[in-house]
Amino acid sequence: MAKSIQELLIEKTVEAVNVLYNSTIEASQLALQETRKEFEGQLTLVVFPVTRYSKKSPEVTGSEIGAYLQEQIAEISAFNVIKGFLNLSFSDAYWINLLNSEIANDSFGVFPANGKRLMVEYSSPNTNKPLHLGHVRNNLLGYSVAEILKAYGYDVVKANLVNDRGIHICKSMLAWQRFGNGETPESTGLKGDHLVGKYYVVFDKAYKQEIDALRAEGQAEEEAKKNAPLIKEAQAMLQKWEAGDEEVIQLWKTMNAWVYAGFDQTYQKMGVDFDKFYYESDTYLLGKDIIQEGLESGVFFKKEDNSVWIDLTDEGLDQKLVLRGDGTSVYITQDLGTAQLKYDEFKMDESIYVVGNEQDYHFKVLFLILKKLGKSWANGLYHLSYGMVDLPTGKMKSREGTVVDADDLMKEMFDTAKTRTEELGKTEGLGEEEKNELYETIGMGALKYFLLKVDPKKRLLFDPNETVDFQGHTGPFIQYTHARIKSVLRKGNFQEGQTVTPESISSYERDLIQALASFPQIIEASAKEFSPAQLANFAYEVAKLYNKFYHEESILKAEDETAKAFRLQLSASAVRIIAKSMNLLGIQVPERM
Repeated sequence: MAKSIQELLIEKTVEAVNVLYNSTIEASQLALQETRKEFEGQLTLVVFPVTRYSKKSPEVTGSEIGAYLQEQIAEISAFNVIKGFLNLSFSDAYWINLLNSEIANDSFGVFPANGKRLMVEYSSPNTNKPLHLGHVRNNLLGYSVAEILKAYGYDVVKANLVNDRGIHICKSMLAWQRFGNGETPESTGLKGDHLVGKYYVVFDKAYKQEIDALRAEGQAEEEAKKNAPLIKEAQAMLQKWEAGDEEVIQLWKTMNAWVYAGFDQTYQKMGVDFDKFYYESDTYLLGKDIIQEGLESGVFFKKEDNSVWIDLTDEGLDQKLVLRGDGTSVYITQDLGTAQLKYDEFKMDESIYVVGNEQDYHFKVLFLILKKLGKSWANGLYHLSYGMVDLPTGKMKSREGTVVDADDLMKEMFDTAKTRTEELGKTEGLGEEEKNELYETIGMGALKYFLLKVDPKKRLLFDPNETVDFQGHTGPFIQYTHARIKSVLRKGNFQEGQTVTPESISSYERDLIQALASFPQIIEASAKEFSPAQLANFAYEVAKLYNKFYHEESILKAEDETAKAFRLQLSASAVRIIAKSMNLLGIQVPERM
């Protein structure tokens, strides 16, 4: 791959310091940035680090370096110095050649395989309720990060660890057994995950009534919670399940099958997929060998009640239980075992856990324990911690049945997209099926873009009404720009493979080319930071710059055929990069709107 202009500038600046000041500066000390809009130029070199070698003012140093660079690099057409910033302008020929020789190629922004394998684990649903808004952010984030890492050259395994056992699962099972009258997804017309979720809520209501009755008899609240017959039955059911009781296991299998069928529909609509599923019912006994290994090596210690602990006080944490006194697992036990299982199976270089920030402490402890146990692969573990999603009405709670269901949310996005699109008259000439496909594309694009344009670590407030806007910083604005460019290319009968070299270009064309040129760097930054937000904001900037170019420069009625052909070539490059960016976010872009 040819050297980028940035690499060449850094190399020549190092050379300039050597020639002009007889000194050696490290390339890592130099910084380039895009020139601020109010100044002339496209790239800016920060001069301050050089002044310690030049022993001159930033202005004089900048002028001397600028003159040297202009002499050495043909593409630099002019420079100016503002305080300690050297602003460099590049010739039209440079930008035209950059578009023709690199950006216009379909392979632009494609990274070769880097020989490393990486696992992204996301979704991690519970089989006692449907997926909700929090899961939506998790799934979209995990899927997009996996796609971006693939584009950056990794061999990526998408994994889903399903929480399909435990007392919460037994609550749904028991409530269905007690109050369900044999209801099934078929008999009710409900998706299986919704039906099972309904009985989780039914359990909670009945349980609360029992607690209230016991409190009325004089029991304290905590006592009543433990003594309520329903919770005792649920605990007994869990014990039977763990003891292999055939009847309980059959009921568990039946209800889980309903849930999985429901999840599959939701995942399909959401546009996410997985290469590997792990189930806690298979993994909950794992980890006990690792505990034994840690006891033998002195990493863990036993207390008098036979429970096993690790002391992390030297790391600023506390003592952590890793196995109960009766030999049963806690969450960290099975997570240790599952981490080992995943590594044994896939031998990945890195493993990313996409889990909400309420689990920050848990993952800190998990990774620390694996390092103390001497697991060579533990350094490649990373917790992609993300903020919660709130609604204008407040935080979601699942047990009360007030959770924002993922399926309902996606239906609402479809309806909102339909209403807004029809209001704006953007469906002319489309059949009914095409319209529905368009509403689906716009609705899901709006949802995904809104959740992915924000840095994952930030908590966000989700308001569906803000997301479907064809003018603002939204998915539909970018989708509409994509459809607009496709229309221009159709009307202009654009043919791929042309090389067009006009004598000059406008500032609007140059700004768009400069933005497109940064596509590989954006993919790299998004991959290294596990953040789709960078790519999402890049797609928006490109769409914005294209619209400015579209309004200021005539494309189909250009002043001559060369200008028209060049502008169509630029449009084709913009539409390809917008589509690639949006697809890495899991967002489809329409051909027509």
